[in-house]
Amino acid sequence: MMHPPSAPPPVPMPPLPRLPPRNFGPPQVSVEDYPADPITNGNGNGAEPPTAPVPALIPGRPITGARLPRWAGWATPLGFAIGGVAALPSGISPGIVLPVVLLTATAFLYAWSRSVEGPRYALDRAVTAIVTSAFLIAMIPLISVTYTVVKNGSSRFDSEFFTSSMRGVVGAGGGAEHALAGTLIVTGLACVISIPIGLLTAIYLVEYGKNNRMSSALYFFVDVMTGIPSIVAGLFAYSLFAIFAGPGVRMGIVGAVALSVLMIPVLVRATVEMLKIVPNELREASLALGVPPWRTIMKVVIPTALGGIAAGVTLAIARIIGETAPLLITLGITTGVNWNPFSERMATLPVFAYNSYASPGIQRDAYIDRAWTAALILIVLVMALNLLGRLIAKLFAPKTGR
Repeated sequence: MMHPPSAPPPVPMPPLPRLPPRNFGPPQVSVEDYPADPITNGNGNGAEPPTAPVPALIPGRPITGARLPRWAGWATPLGFAIGGVAALPSGISPGIVLPVVLLTATAFLYAWSRSVEGPRYALDRAVTAIVTSAFLIAMIPLISVTYTVVKNGSSRFDSEFFTSSMRGVVGAGGGAEHALAGTLIVTGLACVISIPIGLLTAIYLVEYGKNNRMSSALYFFVDVMTGIPSIVAGLFAYSLFAIFAGPGVRMGIVGAVALSVLMIPVLVRATVEMLKIVPNELREASLALGVPPWRTIMKVVIPTALGGIAAGVTLAIARIIGETAPLLITLGITTGVNWNPFSERMATLPVFAYNSYASPGIQRDAYIDRAWTAALILIVLVMALNLLGRLIAKLFAPKTGR
């Protein structure tokens, strides 16, 4: 009987080496690791050695150059301006004094800066002075007109001016209730005509008529209509209604059509620019979900651009509310309130101011005062509409932050 061979004896395993304990703190660095370290071994006691002064980049010259005092930028033009004002009583025209003062101040500032700071800073100061001077020159007419209108128009800026008309008034007294009502009615009708046409035209140009002949023609005619004189719009509206109502027609609706001819191209341009800002990714995402194009425009594109569109509408209204030439032809003037824009003449603030100044009656000063007050109301209305447009654009602007 055979026995199975016995298994070989097990080979003993060598013992595993013992690892040192792990240290998760900062590494321990000894002086021997960095024998030349000046911080730990400079003085033998770990104290930091004194630092040597940093030498200049160019021997004999400091790193920073000399500069003019901070008041030099505004004190120099101010000093020359005071000198120019002092020269006005001598009889020299302000149109000659102002350019000479600005050019002399700029040349003096350039020479002073070049001698102290060098040519680069001198050129920068000269360009800054020229740009600032141009801004101040542009502000002078605006400030002058505003001051003159407020000064002369505040004398009749009272409740009587807003609550009474000129019917039966000769000389002092009366007001511009009829003109204010006519301005609001005619402008409102112009908005009713212009806003749908302008918005729909802009939507077609941006969303449907891309790079076709119709859109190119529309762009061309919109640009042409933007620059036409306002009197041309008045003649067009008068000729159109004279075909149906006969010559000599004067109605509020005729003036509204004339103003809409001026308002539509401004509104189209503003709306087109706002619709182009809307990202195409929003349109593509909506169309990818199966939403039809018209619904994408109504629910995605227009709400995104609503703030800019509303601001454009407001600015377009401010553009037409002060027009005078087309309303002289289409509306004429009247002394009483006419609430029906489809019958008889109507008065508006621009025409009222023009007529009071051009054809004053008895007590000329009273008519001139009413003209200045009507101009003041127009300025207030235009300013309010511009501020409203900016506020709407800010409130309805798309939120880009998270």
